Amino acid sequence: MATLDDLRKRVRNELGDRLTPFRDTIRGTGDVAEYELSANNVTGVEAIRVTGTTQTELHTPEDYALDPLNGILTLTGALPLDALLLVSGDSYSLFADDELDTYIHDAFGQHNRGRTISTRYRDEHGFIRYDEVPVDVHNLPPEEDVMVVLLATIEAMWALSTDAATDINVQTADGTSVDRGQRFAQIQTQISMLNDRYKTLCEKMGVGLYSIEVTNLRRVSRTTGRLVPLFREREYDDHSLPERILPPIGPGHQNDDESGVPSPMYGGWGF
Repeated sequence: MATLDDLRKRVRNELGDRLTPFRDTIRGTGDVAEYELSANNVTGVEAIRVTGTTQTELHTPEDYALDPLNGILTLTGALPLDALLLVSGDSYSLFADDELDTYIHDAFGQHNRGRTISTRYRDEHGFIRYDEVPVDVHNLPPEEDVMVVLLATIEAMWALSTDAATDINVQTADGTSVDRGQRFAQIQTQISMLNDRYKTLCEKMGVGLYSIEVTNLRRVSRTTGRLVPLFREREYDDHSLPERILPPIGPGHQNDDESGVPSPMYGGWGF
């Protein structure tokens, strides 16, 4: 069973967002407490303050606050004059961990929409019961990890595509041409290929957004004009109460009567 960290690493492999170490040495001036690091999207940051021959390891949030997305470190007090602040850690070129976690959670919500896992057990009265547990990161089947990773990668690629959409081609007076729009076209091509991979796996395994579903047709009573209720299928030894199914009736209400005139019900009178 994959953890959130495992899925995040696999998404970074798909994106080519490799880990890069950084190390900054900052000399204090006595009146500055906020410093811009040499890297953005930082993680695993360690900060050490050197005053003379004394080294003190700093911790957050007691000693400093960190903005990992923009790579800004803010001390709770100004760094003393000529004191050194040694900051080391790792950084990513594309996304911070919080951003990728958002895409992964969105991918889970889309891929497992409405899915549950049935667990069969016997209650205290001796009856067979079925417990419906929603599918999440803790009980997702291992063979579907790659599908969630692909869907999260697609979400991340769309974010990159939005950023690349504002790039314009450059044409200089000396004839130099830079086709900056090619980056947007390549990202769109990659998104299309990832969609095809995800769709193929969904159709083969019968899960996800492109799974083939079997639905029940709604029947309308000829005497009342009302839809006949549907109930969820149950195992033969399931003694729980019947559970109603409320599938969508139609695509909107484009044929609704908006005149406001009441419909006749009993004796030609409307109520």
